[in-house]
Amino acid sequence: MGQAGGGGAPKGGDMQFIIMMIVIFAIFYFLLIRPQKKKQQDLRKMIESLKHGDMVITTGGVHGKITGLTENVVTIEIADKVKIKVSRGHIGAVIQKAEETE
Repeated sequence: MGQAGGGGAPKGGDMQFIIMMIVIFAIFYFLLIRPQKKKQQDLRKMIESLKHGDMVITTGGVHGKITGLTENVVTIEIADKVKIKVSRGHIGAVIQKAEETE
């Protein structure tokens, strides 16, 4: 008792599958990967442009004014005579840039 007729997949099925996989990858790239890379690049630029006097927010939500900078550490004054040190990577946003005195 065998089956009558050819029971194989249609000839164009493999090509359609490959095309659909390419389309799905393109959608993921443009909706997820590309915007994330741009966000990381913008964050890197912001961290590199930090300077004395900038008002910042850390990723932990602490607000303060930058009083010291090294290659990896930022010193932030959060109240009168109260300073904390955080890694540059934990600066979440610059609220207000330091005013140019020149």
